[in-house]
Amino acid sequence: MAEKASQYRLKVTAGPSYDPATHQEVPVNQDKTLHISNEQASTNLAVRIQNYTGFPDGAPSSNPYFKHQDHAKDQYSISFGISFKRPVNGNDLVFGNDFDRPIRDRLPPGFNAALRLVQWTIDPTLDGDAYADRPYLYSPALATWNRLRVGDKGKLPDVHGVVVEEGEEEGVDVRAGKGVPTDVSGRRGYFQNEERRKEWEFEEGRVYFADFGNQYLDFNEFTLRLPGFNINALHYIDEKTHSLRYVLKNRASGEVYLVVLFTLVHSSDGHGDKSKELKENGGRFDWEEEPSAGDVE
Repeated sequence: MAEKASQYRLKVTAGPSYDPATHQEVPVNQDKTLHISNEQASTNLAVRIQNYTGFPDGAPSSNPYFKHQDHAKDQYSISFGISFKRPVNGNDLVFGNDFDRPIRDRLPPGFNAALRLVQWTIDPTLDGDAYADRPYLYSPALATWNRLRVGDKGKLPDVHGVVVEEGEEEGVDVRAGKGVPTDVSGRRGYFQNEERRKEWEFEEGRVYFADFGNQYLDFNEFTLRLPGFNINALHYIDEKTHSLRYVLKNRASGEVYLVVLFTLVHSSDGHGDKSKELKENGGRFDWEEEPSAGDVE
């Protein structure tokens, strides 16, 4: 399987919508912040991946982030600062994965068991339908993010050198006023309750910092490693199931704030850096189908 993994390279893009034409290439592990904006929010994004061998060419294989005591075992991190342009109810903001097409025929045996294991041991708020025509697995952002820091109102800062800590800055008082625990496990447990999420509001103009990642998803070998249960994506990849999409959205209004797309590129394509190809093909790789109107929200 290691030999098969070497046939692929990972490319990470991100943008303010599902449409890949709106995406930029993410400078993984680099000393750069990627700025993303739409009518709903402004976001500064940093993505870090341990043992990284993907695009762009010359990207560092790691990042000092993984030397931090809280992240020494993590395999990846999606970290960002975000400022919403209108208030968002805490119960409506969800973060997770979704797909434009069915994946049920590509799911491995035992997938439901793996999903129950994730819900039991990692994220009890995870909900969705992987067997639907448009599959999704979402969690309330307040309960699933590994770190949440409530910042001040004002300018959105860079995040490439930032390790998000729980509850710093003005957010200490904001959280205390709502009765939200100051520690990670306390906050995540507190917001497993739907009524408490409904009482929280992401304020217009305030900066919120979030970090999501874990030790279970290995992008170097494309494997999900759970206690006693491993799933390797390379067994199930085909021309239509080559990417994993993370989305931050409002489940009530359907508004999308941030999309991060992890795409496996087969090395036999021989194209090297795909940036030029992406622009020439409207944000698509040459082996991707042109999205239909129903695919782009």
